[in-house]
Amino acid sequence: MGVLLEATIALRKVPRGFCRAQGMRPRRWRKMHQFRHRGRADAPAPARLPPLAPVPAADRSLPVAVFDSGVGGLTVLHECLVSLPHEDFLYLGDTARFPYGDRRPAQLAEFARELAGILLGRGAKLLVVACNSATAAALPALRDELERRVPVVAVVEPESRLAAAATESGRVGLIATPATVKSGAYANALAREAPDAELHAVASAELAPLIQEGGEVDHRTLACVEGACRPLKQAQVDTVILGCTHYPLVRPVLQRELGRRVRLISSGEAIAAEVEGKLREHDMENDERRRGDYRFLATGDPEQFRRAGTRFLQLPIGQVEHVDMGVRTAA
Repeated sequence: MGVLLEATIALRKVPRGFCRAQGMRPRRWRKMHQFRHRGRADAPAPARLPPLAPVPAADRSLPVAVFDSGVGGLTVLHECLVSLPHEDFLYLGDTARFPYGDRRPAQLAEFARELAGILLGRGAKLLVVACNSATAAALPALRDELERRVPVVAVVEPESRLAAAATESGRVGLIATPATVKSGAYANALAREAPDAELHAVASAELAPLIQEGGEVDHRTLACVEGACRPLKQAQVDTVILGCTHYPLVRPVLQRELGRRVRLISSGEAIAAEVEGKLREHDMENDERRRGDYRFLATGDPEQFRRAGTRFLQLPIGQVEHVDMGVRTAA
């Protein structure tokens, strides 16, 4: 169901000392196949963004800012709230322009810049890009602009590190949006962590919107999951990266389809650990004896965000402030 896109990427040989340096057991990797590429174009060069407004020096009392294309990033925020209960968080969901998965990289880069500007304008000590599509399109430019003033943490790299450590066979699967798959971001990140690994990427334009709709898992969701998992089962992957923050909500469905021996990797726990490490590195941690707070902004309907978001966050969502982006809310 829907348009699926598969690519198999053969990577380079692992240096002998790599596994020890990463705290991993050395493994024998299978001889990889020749590079095969079906149904995807070469990744475009990252868009160059105009400068953001100057950001003042970070204050440890400021919140950690998080943005996503919708409510999927709340699965990341959930892990942050559980792991860092003493920190404050400010979350912005761009529900008026959801979904991001089939948009052009230049457009995604522009959206990411706008959302980052809104959050940093309200004050933040660290920025989390919880959207895979936005990360793939805009992360290099955002880091170039902001890293010296505000640390930037994003999805893609943390999951790739976990997948590299988890795979025994060297065959790693990826399910993500078309924009994320076409960007090559996961292929590049996995190559840095496990150069001899093989990535099997499947793009689904429909799975994230189906999950965001809410309600019970129905035949449409099951058919979409089955279609996405079929090429991964044929490739006999032993590890699959969930390359969209919406996907953890259907994790049991994916696990059942792929089988219990396949390890599923999602971004939530990895991002929480990365945030904690960055705050410690920059000496911006809050007192662990305090109780943190969390607030929400949405570019779409606040009540719709609150209803859908509660299912993703698994914690109460109070008032949601509307942010007008000058666009019509998606139906």
